[in-house]
Amino acid sequence: MTEGLESAADAMTGAVIARAVEPDAGGAVEHDGKTCLNCGEALIGKHCHACGQAGHVHRTLGAFWHDFTHSILHFEGKFWRTLPLLAFKPGLLTRRYIDGERAKYVSPLAAFLFSVFLLFAAINWLGGPLSAPTVEGKTEAGVSGDFGKQMRQSIAKAKAELEELERANAPAAKIAEKRDELKQMARAGAFADGIDAEDFKAGDADFQLGNPALEAKLRHGFENPQLLFYKMQSSAYKFSWAIIPLSLPFVWLLFAWKRRFNAYDHLVFITYSLTFMGLFLVVLSILGRLGPLAALRDVLFTLVPPLHMLVHVKGTYELGWFSAIWRTVVLVLVAVFVMIVFTLLLLALGIA
Repeated sequence: MTEGLESAADAMTGAVIARAVEPDAGGAVEHDGKTCLNCGEALIGKHCHACGQAGHVHRTLGAFWHDFTHSILHFEGKFWRTLPLLAFKPGLLTRRYIDGERAKYVSPLAAFLFSVFLLFAAINWLGGPLSAPTVEGKTEAGVSGDFGKQMRQSIAKAKAELEELERANAPAAKIAEKRDELKQMARAGAFADGIDAEDFKAGDADFQLGNPALEAKLRHGFENPQLLFYKMQSSAYKFSWAIIPLSLPFVWLLFAWKRRFNAYDHLVFITYSLTFMGLFLVVLSILGRLGPLAALRDVLFTLVPPLHMLVHVKGTYELGWFSAIWRTVVLVLVAVFVMIVFTLLLLALGIA
Protein backbone atom coordinates (compact mmCIF):
# COMPACT_ATOMS: atom_id res chain seq x y z
CA MET A 1 0.00 0.00 0.00
CA THR A 2 2.81 2.39 0.90
CA GLU A 3 4.64 1.69 -2.36
CA GLY A 4 1.44 2.37 -4.28
CA LEU A 5 1.01 5.73 -2.56
CA GLU A 6 4.64 6.59 -3.19
CA SER A 7 4.27 5.66 -6.86
CA ALA A 8 1.16 7.80 -7.21
CA ALA A 9 3.02 10.65 -5.52
CA ASP A 10 5.89 10.24 -8.00
CA ALA A 11 3.48 10.49 -10.92
CA MET A 12 1.84 13.62 -9.50
CA THR A 13 5.24 15.15 -8.78
CA GLY A 14 6.23 14.53 -12.38
CA ALA A 15 3.11 16.27 -13.63
CA VAL A 16 3.70 19.29 -11.43
CA ILE A 17 7.38 19.58 -12.39
CA ALA A 18 6.55 19.12 -16.06
CA ARG A 19 3.93 21.86 -15.79
CA ALA A 20 6.45 24.11 -14.06
CA VAL A 21 8.89 23.93 -17.00
CA GLU A 22 6.16 24.05 -19.62
CA PRO A 23 6.00 27.41 -21.45
CA ASP A 24 2.87 29.23 -20.34
CA ALA A 25 0.47 30.17 -23.12
CA GLY A 26 -1.71 32.10 -20.69
CA GLY A 27 -4.78 31.33 -18.62
CA ALA A 28 -8.31 32.65 -18.56
CA VAL A 29 -7.87 35.27 -15.84
CA GLU A 30 -8.75 38.92 -15.52
CA HIS A 31 -6.53 41.79 -14.39
CA ASP A 32 -7.72 44.58 -12.20
CA GLY A 33 -4.60 46.74 -12.07
CA LYS A 34 -2.73 49.08 -14.36
CA THR A 35 0.78 47.75 -13.89
CA CYS A 36 2.31 44.29 -13.75
CA LEU A 37 3.00 43.13 -10.21
CA ASN A 38 6.06 41.22 -11.42
CA CYS A 39 8.00 43.72 -13.53
CA GLY A 40 6.08 47.01 -13.21
CA GLU A 41 5.24 47.38 -16.92
CA ALA A 42 1.95 48.96 -17.90
CA LEU A 43 -0.68 46.32 -18.68
CA ILE A 44 -2.22 46.17 -22.15
CA GLY A 45 -4.62 43.28 -21.71
CA LYS A 46 -4.90 40.25 -19.47
CA HIS A 47 -1.18 39.51 -19.45
CA CYS A 48 1.96 41.59 -19.26
CA HIS A 49 3.51 42.01 -22.71
CA ALA A 50 6.99 42.19 -21.14
CA CYS A 51 7.17 39.16 -18.83
CA GLY A 52 3.96 37.22 -19.58
CA GLN A 53 2.53 37.22 -16.04
CA ALA A 54 -1.24 37.52 -15.63
CA GLY A 55 -2.45 40.93 -14.63
CA HIS A 56 -4.59 39.55 -11.82
CA VAL A 57 -2.93 37.10 -9.41
CA HIS A 58 -4.93 34.77 -7.17
CA ARG A 59 -4.48 34.69 -3.40
CA THR A 60 -7.14 32.18 -2.37
CA LEU A 61 -6.95 28.58 -1.18
CA GLY A 62 -9.38 27.51 -3.90
CA ALA A 63 -7.18 29.06 -6.59
CA PHE A 64 -4.12 27.21 -5.25
CA TRP A 65 -5.81 23.80 -5.42
CA HIS A 66 -7.24 24.65 -8.84
CA ASP A 67 -3.71 25.34 -10.10
CA PHE A 68 -2.49 22.08 -8.52
CA THR A 69 -5.17 19.87 -10.07
CA HIS A 70 -4.90 21.78 -13.33
CA SER A 71 -1.18 21.02 -13.43
CA ILE A 72 -1.74 17.30 -12.85
CA LEU A 73 -4.79 16.60 -14.96
CA HIS A 74 -4.88 19.11 -17.76
CA PHE A 75 -1.53 20.54 -18.82
CA GLU A 76 -3.88 23.28 -20.10
CA GLY A 77 -5.32 20.73 -22.50
CA LYS A 78 -1.97 20.45 -24.28
CA PHE A 79 -1.34 16.89 -23.18
CA TRP A 80 -4.47 15.57 -24.86
CA ARG A 81 -3.57 17.35 -28.09
CA THR A 82 0.01 16.12 -27.92
CA LEU A 83 -0.48 12.45 -26.99
CA PRO A 84 -2.39 11.28 -30.12
CA LEU A 85 0.16 12.91 -32.41
CA LEU A 86 3.06 11.54 -30.37
CA ALA A 87 1.64 8.03 -30.65
CA PHE A 88 0.45 7.98 -34.26
CA LYS A 89 1.98 10.98 -36.07
CA PRO A 90 5.19 11.76 -34.18
CA GLY A 91 6.89 13.30 -37.20
CA LEU A 92 4.07 15.78 -37.64
CA LEU A 93 4.21 16.75 -33.96
CA THR A 94 7.99 17.24 -34.00
CA ARG A 95 7.93 19.11 -37.30
CA ARG A 96 5.22 21.47 -36.09
CA TYR A 97 7.04 22.14 -32.83
CA ILE A 98 10.34 22.83 -34.60
CA ASP A 99 8.65 25.14 -37.08
CA GLY A 100 7.19 27.22 -34.25
CA GLU A 101 3.69 25.83 -33.68
CA ARG A 102 4.20 25.33 -29.96
CA ALA A 103 1.53 26.89 -27.74
CA LYS A 104 -0.96 24.06 -28.33
CA TYR A 105 1.46 21.20 -27.55
CA VAL A 106 3.39 20.04 -24.49
CA SER A 107 7.03 20.98 -24.92
CA PRO A 108 9.50 18.08 -25.41
CA LEU A 109 11.22 18.61 -22.05
CA ALA A 110 7.98 18.83 -20.07
CA ALA A 111 6.61 15.72 -21.79
CA PHE A 112 9.87 13.87 -21.14
CA LEU A 113 9.92 14.73 -17.44
CA PHE A 114 6.32 13.62 -17.03
CA SER A 115 6.99 10.31 -18.83
CA VAL A 116 10.06 9.60 -16.65
CA PHE A 117 8.18 10.14 -13.39
CA LEU A 118 5.22 8.12 -14.65
CA LEU A 119 7.45 5.27 -15.84
CA PHE A 120 9.29 4.85 -12.55
CA ALA A 121 6.04 5.16 -10.63
CA ALA A 122 4.67 2.31 -12.80
CA ILE A 123 7.81 0.21 -12.23
CA ASN A 124 7.55 0.62 -8.46
CA TRP A 125 3.82 -0.04 -8.43
CA LEU A 126 3.28 -2.58 -11.22
CA GLY A 127 6.72 -4.09 -11.77
CA GLY A 128 9.06 -3.80 -14.73
CA PRO A 129 7.59 -3.58 -18.26
CA LEU A 130 9.15 -6.91 -19.26
CA SER A 131 9.04 -8.84 -15.98
CA ALA A 132 6.69 -11.78 -15.66
CA PRO A 133 3.72 -11.51 -13.28
CA THR A 134 4.63 -12.55 -9.77
CA VAL A 135 3.03 -15.38 -7.81
CA GLU A 136 3.95 -15.66 -4.12
CA GLY A 137 7.22 -13.83 -4.59
CA LYS A 138 8.31 -15.74 -7.71
CA THR A 139 7.77 -15.06 -11.37
CA GLU A 140 5.47 -17.36 -13.30
CA ALA A 141 8.42 -18.39 -15.44
CA GLY A 142 10.29 -19.37 -12.28
CA VAL A 143 13.83 -18.49 -11.28
CA SER A 144 16.50 -20.58 -9.64
CA GLY A 145 17.29 -17.84 -7.09
CA ASP A 146 14.43 -17.00 -4.76
CA PHE A 147 14.75 -13.23 -4.37
CA GLY A 148 12.10 -13.13 -1.67
CA LYS A 149 14.10 -15.52 0.50
CA GLN A 150 17.40 -13.81 -0.26
CA MET A 151 15.93 -10.41 0.49
CA ARG A 152 14.68 -11.58 3.89
CA GLN A 153 18.09 -13.02 4.67
CA SER A 154 19.83 -9.81 3.60
CA ILE A 155 17.48 -7.67 5.69
CA ALA A 156 17.90 -9.95 8.72
CA LYS A 157 21.67 -9.69 8.38
CA ALA A 158 21.53 -5.90 8.05
CA LYS A 159 19.23 -5.65 11.09
CA ALA A 160 21.66 -7.72 13.13
CA GLU A 161 24.50 -5.43 12.05
CA LEU A 162 22.42 -2.39 13.00
CA GLU A 163 21.67 -3.82 16.45
CA GLU A 164 25.35 -4.55 16.95
CA LEU A 165 26.24 -0.97 16.03
CA GLU A 166 23.64 0.36 18.47
CA ARG A 167 24.88 -1.88 21.29
CA ALA A 168 28.44 -0.75 20.63
CA ASN A 169 27.37 2.93 20.72
CA ALA A 170 28.76 3.44 17.22
CA PRO A 171 28.84 6.96 15.75
CA ALA A 172 25.39 8.30 14.90
CA ALA A 173 26.38 8.80 11.25
CA LYS A 174 27.28 5.13 10.87
CA ILE A 175 24.01 4.01 12.48
CA ALA A 176 22.05 6.36 10.20
CA GLU A 177 23.89 4.97 7.18
CA LYS A 178 22.94 1.40 8.14
CA ARG A 179 19.30 2.41 8.65
CA ASP A 180 19.25 4.04 5.22
CA GLU A 181 20.69 0.85 3.74
CA LEU A 182 17.88 -1.15 5.35
CA LYS A 183 15.30 1.20 3.87
CA GLN A 184 16.83 0.82 0.42
CA MET A 185 16.88 -2.95 0.71
CA ALA A 186 13.21 -2.98 1.67
CA ARG A 187 12.34 -1.24 -1.60
CA ALA A 188 14.80 -3.11 -3.79
CA GLY A 189 12.67 -6.21 -4.37
CA ALA A 190 10.13 -4.58 -6.68
CA PHE A 191 12.75 -3.54 -9.22
CA ALA A 192 14.75 -6.77 -8.97
CA ASP A 193 11.68 -8.97 -9.38
CA GLY A 194 12.21 -11.55 -12.08
CA ILE A 195 16.02 -11.29 -12.09
CA ASP A 196 17.81 -14.54 -11.40
CA ALA A 197 20.10 -14.00 -8.46
CA GLU A 198 22.14 -17.07 -9.44
CA ASP A 199 23.39 -15.10 -12.46
CA PHE A 200 24.91 -12.45 -10.22
CA LYS A 201 26.94 -14.40 -7.69
CA ALA A 202 30.11 -12.50 -6.91
CA GLY A 203 31.94 -15.77 -6.36
CA ASP A 204 31.32 -16.78 -9.98
CA ALA A 205 32.82 -13.58 -11.35
CA ASP A 206 36.54 -13.13 -11.82
CA PHE A 207 37.12 -9.39 -11.77
CA GLN A 208 40.59 -8.77 -13.24
CA LEU A 209 40.58 -5.05 -14.00
CA GLY A 210 43.98 -4.06 -12.68
CA ASN A 211 42.33 -1.86 -10.08
CA PRO A 212 41.94 -3.58 -6.70
CA ALA A 213 39.66 -0.86 -5.31
CA LEU A 214 37.27 -1.12 -8.28
CA GLU A 215 37.36 -4.92 -8.15
CA ALA A 216 36.41 -4.83 -4.46
CA LYS A 217 33.48 -2.48 -5.17
CA LEU A 218 32.23 -4.75 -7.95
CA ARG A 219 32.39 -7.82 -5.70
CA HIS A 220 30.57 -5.96 -2.92
CA GLY A 221 27.87 -4.80 -5.31
CA PHE A 222 27.24 -8.25 -6.79
CA GLU A 223 27.12 -9.85 -3.34
CA ASN A 224 23.80 -8.05 -2.87
CA PRO A 225 22.26 -7.73 -6.34
CA GLN A 226 18.91 -6.54 -4.99
CA LEU A 227 20.47 -3.47 -3.43
CA LEU A 228 22.67 -2.90 -6.48
CA PHE A 229 19.64 -2.98 -8.79
CA TYR A 230 17.76 -0.58 -6.53
CA LYS A 231 20.68 1.86 -6.55
CA MET A 232 20.83 1.60 -10.34
CA GLN A 233 17.09 2.27 -10.53
CA SER A 234 17.45 5.33 -8.32
CA SER A 235 20.30 6.61 -10.48
CA ALA A 236 18.29 5.99 -13.65
CA TYR A 237 15.44 7.98 -12.11
CA LYS A 238 17.75 10.94 -11.47
CA PHE A 239 19.96 10.82 -14.56
CA SER A 240 17.56 9.67 -17.29
CA TRP A 241 18.01 13.09 -18.93
CA ALA A 242 21.62 12.08 -19.74
CA ILE A 243 20.30 9.84 -22.54
CA ILE A 244 19.46 12.99 -24.52
CA PRO A 245 23.02 14.42 -24.81
CA LEU A 246 24.41 10.89 -25.24
CA SER A 247 22.18 10.41 -28.29
CA LEU A 248 22.66 13.84 -29.86
CA PRO A 249 26.06 13.32 -31.60
CA PHE A 250 24.85 10.17 -33.36
CA VAL A 251 21.65 11.75 -34.64
CA TRP A 252 23.59 14.81 -35.76
CA LEU A 253 25.97 12.62 -37.78
CA LEU A 254 23.05 11.10 -39.69
CA PHE A 255 22.11 14.54 -40.98
CA ALA A 256 25.47 16.34 -40.86
CA TRP A 257 25.34 17.24 -44.57
CA LYS A 258 21.76 18.55 -44.37
CA ARG A 259 22.24 22.16 -43.27
CA ARG A 260 18.51 22.68 -42.92
CA PHE A 261 18.54 20.74 -39.66
CA ASN A 262 20.50 21.83 -36.61
CA ALA A 263 21.17 20.54 -33.11
CA TYR A 264 17.93 22.00 -31.75
CA ASP A 265 15.89 20.01 -34.28
CA HIS A 266 17.68 16.82 -33.26
CA LEU A 267 17.12 17.51 -29.55
CA VAL A 268 13.38 17.93 -30.10
CA PHE A 269 13.31 14.69 -32.11
CA ILE A 270 15.30 12.76 -29.47
CA THR A 271 13.28 14.08 -26.54
CA TYR A 272 9.90 13.31 -28.10
CA SER A 273 11.19 9.85 -29.05
CA LEU A 274 12.26 9.16 -25.47
CA THR A 275 8.93 10.47 -24.22
CA PHE A 276 7.07 8.01 -26.40
CA MET A 277 9.26 5.13 -25.21
CA GLY A 278 8.67 6.08 -21.58
CA LEU A 279 4.90 6.14 -22.01
CA PHE A 280 5.03 2.96 -24.10
CA LEU A 281 6.88 1.15 -21.32
CA VAL A 282 4.19 2.30 -18.90
CA VAL A 283 1.62 0.61 -21.15
CA LEU A 284 3.76 -2.56 -21.18
CA SER A 285 3.94 -2.46 -17.37
CA ILE A 286 0.15 -2.37 -17.23
CA LEU A 287 -0.11 -5.25 -19.70
CA GLY A 288 2.35 -7.15 -17.52
CA ARG A 289 -0.28 -7.25 -14.79
CA LEU A 290 -2.73 -8.86 -17.21
CA GLY A 291 -1.35 -12.41 -17.45
CA PRO A 292 -3.11 -13.52 -20.68
CA LEU A 293 -1.73 -10.47 -22.53
CA ALA A 294 1.92 -11.19 -21.70
CA ALA A 295 2.55 -12.63 -25.17
CA LEU A 296 0.98 -9.56 -26.81
CA ARG A 297 3.22 -7.37 -24.66
CA ASP A 298 6.34 -9.11 -25.96
CA VAL A 299 5.20 -8.72 -29.57
CA LEU A 300 4.48 -5.04 -29.05
CA PHE A 301 7.90 -4.48 -27.47
CA THR A 302 9.57 -6.06 -30.50
CA LEU A 303 7.59 -4.30 -33.25
CA VAL A 304 6.36 -0.94 -32.00
CA PRO A 305 9.65 0.92 -31.14
CA PRO A 306 11.32 0.47 -34.57
CA LEU A 307 8.07 1.15 -36.46
CA HIS A 308 7.44 4.28 -34.41
CA MET A 309 11.00 5.43 -34.96
CA LEU A 310 10.64 4.89 -38.72
CA VAL A 311 7.47 6.99 -38.89
CA HIS A 312 9.04 9.60 -36.61
CA VAL A 313 12.23 9.95 -38.63
CA LYS A 314 10.41 10.08 -41.95
CA GLY A 315 7.95 12.75 -40.81
CA THR A 316 10.37 14.91 -38.85
CA TYR A 317 13.05 15.12 -41.51
CA GLU A 318 10.68 14.77 -44.50
CA LEU A 319 12.56 11.81 -45.98
CA GLY A 320 11.76 9.25 -48.61
CA TRP A 321 11.13 5.68 -47.51
CA PHE A 322 14.61 4.40 -48.39
CA SER A 323 16.38 7.24 -46.54
CA ALA A 324 14.07 6.80 -43.56
CA ILE A 325 14.54 3.02 -43.41
CA TRP A 326 18.33 2.96 -43.41
CA ARG A 327 18.48 5.77 -40.87
CA THR A 328 16.01 3.91 -38.67
CA VAL A 329 18.21 0.81 -38.75
CA VAL A 330 21.19 2.91 -37.68
CA LEU A 331 19.15 4.66 -34.98
CA VAL A 332 18.02 1.32 -33.52
CA LEU A 333 21.67 0.27 -33.25
CA VAL A 334 22.53 3.67 -31.77
CA ALA A 335 19.74 3.31 -29.22
CA VAL A 336 21.09 -0.08 -28.14
CA PHE A 337 24.62 1.34 -27.85
CA VAL A 338 23.47 4.39 -25.87
CA MET A 339 21.48 2.20 -23.48
CA ILE A 340 24.54 -0.01 -22.92
CA VAL A 341 26.65 3.06 -22.13
CA PHE A 342 23.90 4.43 -19.87
CA THR A 343 23.62 1.09 -18.05
CA LEU A 344 27.37 1.02 -17.47
CA LEU A 345 27.14 4.53 -16.03
CA LEU A 346 24.36 3.37 -13.73
CA LEU A 347 26.46 0.39 -12.66
CA ALA A 348 29.36 2.71 -11.87
CA LEU A 349 27.06 4.88 -9.76
CA GLY A 350 25.60 1.78 -8.10
CA ILE A 351 28.95 0.44 -6.91
CA ALA A 352 30.40 3.84 -6.05
